[in-house]
Amino acid sequence: MPSFTYSARDKAGAAVRASIEAASRRDALRLLGARGLRVSSISEENPSGASPRPRSGEAVDKPRAAAAAISSSSGEAVPKRRERLPFLEALHDLTASGLSASEAVRLLSVRLKDPALRVLCQGLWERISEGAALSGAMAAYPAVFDTSTVNLIAAGETTGSLNDTLVRLIAHLTEQRELQRQLLSELAYPAFMFLVAGGVILFFLFFLLPRMQTLLTSLGGKLPISTQILVGLSQFALHYGLIIVGVGVFAVISFWRWRATEPGRLKSDAWLLRVPFLGPFITSQTVLAISQTLSVLLENGITTAEALKMTERQISNLVHRSAFGIAITRVLEGEALSLALARTKCFPDLVLDRLAVGENTGNVVPSLKDIAKNYRLLLSRELQGITRVLASAVMAAVFIFVGFIAFAIISAVFQMSASFSKMH
Repeated sequence: MPSFTYSARDKAGAAVRASIEAASRRDALRLLGARGLRVSSISEENPSGASPRPRSGEAVDKPRAAAAAISSSSGEAVPKRRERLPFLEALHDLTASGLSASEAVRLLSVRLKDPALRVLCQGLWERISEGAALSGAMAAYPAVFDTSTVNLIAAGETTGSLNDTLVRLIAHLTEQRELQRQLLSELAYPAFMFLVAGGVILFFLFFLLPRMQTLLTSLGGKLPISTQILVGLSQFALHYGLIIVGVGVFAVISFWRWRATEPGRLKSDAWLLRVPFLGPFITSQTVLAISQTLSVLLENGITTAEALKMTERQISNLVHRSAFGIAITRVLEGEALSLALARTKCFPDLVLDRLAVGENTGNVVPSLKDIAKNYRLLLSRELQGITRVLASAVMAAVFIFVGFIAFAIISAVFQMSASFSKMH
């Protein structure tokens, strides 16, 4: 009889790793379900030494990546992270109407028109029909559902509050999406101004100035210092512009590759924290990510240890992530989270004080929600401030450069006119 190796969690939430003999995967899943286990991954042991074929759970990253590549090459839509929120919203709409999660997934696999979402739902339904829980089926798609999402759904299934979990999770993901949209929209104007300014400068240096230089030279006489500087810049740009651009592109690519390494990412993240305006903005992002994620996880029944570890993975800045990891170690040793974070000296004192009040009163989740609410507003204000500074800096640079060009040209014209008058 075939043997299957599985990873699961019991009713108390403890991790279980063992093997079971059954006639098929479906029978194995049914036996494990009868024991009260929530399976996250299961694979058949192959006596011949061939690699096992995982069906669902955390051990499917490489096989799932290969399957995704095959689907992509065959033209079939491949589910990605952007399908997560639309799927959860569609799932909640059906489960809130009284359907079970499995029946809702089955219905979505038939009714959805979006190709990627339909492929996702069909894959989920295939695993659910074999006996897997919704969270176990979602774990088979790590490119779509991260560990935090899977664990939240698993907690909702265990406690029978899947609809409430979906509501909180959808609200959390919607807030993240809106923040990203705001970031892009706020940066669009400075980026547009930068492109316009660059175009104006290039037009003067490569098109207008060489023609005016020919005119001024034909009039004879010595050009003013400002005009000589401008002509020198134009000549330098004409002769060495491509070289400078090539060196700049090479420097950017080299820096990007260096930043992709662990030491490079850590070092560059530390530099970013020292940049005026940008450093406080990154700190605010970290505080918002911690407060949002941790409050959602704790509110949905995830244990403190697991919630802290999952929250750590949501921190993008490696300096802050490392500091939070050190704080987690101290919390697991019995120290309060606010005190552990205070030792890292990476987080604002006011945030730590509010967190300490929540811990002392037993209202950690409400305190975290309050911190998240305030930091969403603070982050929005900081983002607007950064974009205003960038836009003002670009506009000032353009005005200064255009003013210098106008002064240089007018000075040359007046000087040439004076020289021409003296000659006659």
